[in-house]
Amino acid sequence: MTEMKTLLPDAEATREFGIALGRSLPAGTVILLEGDLGVGKTTLVQGIAEGLGIADSVESPTFTLINEYLTGRIPLYHLDLYRLEPEEVEPLHLESYWEGLEMDLGIVAIEWAERLPYQPESYLLICLSYCDGGRQVEVRKIGSIDCEILGYS
Repeated sequence: MTEMKTLLPDAEATREFGIALGRSLPAGTVILLEGDLGVGKTTLVQGIAEGLGIADSVESPTFTLINEYLTGRIPLYHLDLYRLEPEEVEPLHLESYWEGLEMDLGIVAIEWAERLPYQPESYLLICLSYCDGGRQVEVRKIGSIDCEILGYS
């Protein structure tokens, strides 16, 4: 497991961090996002979309559960599990998104990932938290994942 922490002073810095992710991550990357309500998970995903070249407006899929953006460098699958309990998530078979069984491999970004009762073999765990002067982002690489973002400064 590899990890990095950095301070993101505002929403713009959070979006820029997401842009860097979107430009560097390969297809098949799963990002599990954790953090309090309003801490910037969706803002980060908006940046990822921008880094992928997706021009669509990216909104939190809190009520739809899944938004698919297929027009960028690679697809972005944005999931939000806020309104679900783990036992409600399991029958959705979300692993099809990172296994590429029914769609092209892309980046899978899952908000409220702590409600996911299972994880892929390899993923980025991104935890956002409030701190003095903005937000802190902690990124952990779990398993074998090709990602250069840990050099982000």
